[in-house]
Amino acid sequence: MRLLLAFALLFASASALPQAATQAPDVIFVPTPQEVVDKMLELAKVGKADVLYDLGSGDGRIAVTAAKRFGIRAYGIDIDPQRIAEANDNARRNGVSHLVQFRREDLFKANFREATVVTLYLLPDLNVKLRPRLLAELAPGTRIVSHQFDMGSWQPERKLELNGRTIYLWTVPPRKGS
Repeated sequence: MRLLLAFALLFASASALPQAATQAPDVIFVPTPQEVVDKMLELAKVGKADVLYDLGSGDGRIAVTAAKRFGIRAYGIDIDPQRIAEANDNARRNGVSHLVQFRREDLFKANFREATVVTLYLLPDLNVKLRPRLLAELAPGTRIVSHQFDMGSWQPERKLELNGRTIYLWTVPPRKGS
């Protein structure tokens, strides 16, 4: 009976763990080439007053580049602990650990409301699934830049081609009635 109770408690505690601890990534990691990172930051017109969130941050190169180049706070959110470790190493190697933070979280549950710039390299269906949160939770004027994939029916303000890669830019519009 005690053994059965022990197994029941073990199962209950394991199922109560945060989803990020057990959830597999929705996409495989494919790094964004540095020239695309640079163009994404340029297209978003990142400046010293910005706070950048990279959703699905992988090895952290976008957040690290933004912090290093502009001296801004930058956050990366990824579900994969291996990518978070790589991103933290990348921040240390580049001397921006004091500006950059990487969090192991489900990007569909993470808080990124303080962002003034959001970067993405996700699959089209994930972008579309994320779009309502971006529009509802981000302040009007927040810039969203996506590498390679659009947001369905939300037309981008700008679309650039760079060596066979596509970069999209949107700005969160003013709220209706404001």
